[in-house]
Amino acid sequence: MGLNAILGLNALHEGETSPLNLKLLESMLDAAFYVAMDNGGANGYLITFDQDANYDSVNFHWFKSRYSRFVYVDRIVVAAHARGLGLARSFYSALFDQARAAGHLHVLCEVNLDPPNPGSIAFHAALGFNEVGQATLNNGKTVSYQICLL
Repeated sequence: MGLNAILGLNALHEGETSPLNLKLLESMLDAAFYVAMDNGGANGYLITFDQDANYDSVNFHWFKSRYSRFVYVDRIVVAAHARGLGLARSFYSALFDQARAAGHLHVLCEVNLDPPNPGSIAFHAALGFNEVGQATLNNGKTVSYQICLL
């Protein structure tokens, strides 16, 4: 697994995701429900958790307080050079299959409203995600909480 590739790609997209170091990444991967990556993570990656994960995230806990069974997309990143190749869509397709196979009915995520991330908003809407709430986080970001029914 390309931990350094994931860390490097994440560093380029901390505004859309959040900072990540090796120790945190390793603990996330250990707790993950499903992980996808292309070219060892250099072209893109996806990290998800189910409701039972030991994961300390404000966004994850927002969902956990409202839904009893779910898969949460913590981060999905596709490198600029790999955009438009269908990687994100293929990551989500495989995730939906895994979630259904495990008996999950919902896939959840948050998308930045401020700073705005219109590409991610449009992408998630095209996959069938709908807003179920919003929050302004301690770091100043405003996010849209999204749900996709499987």
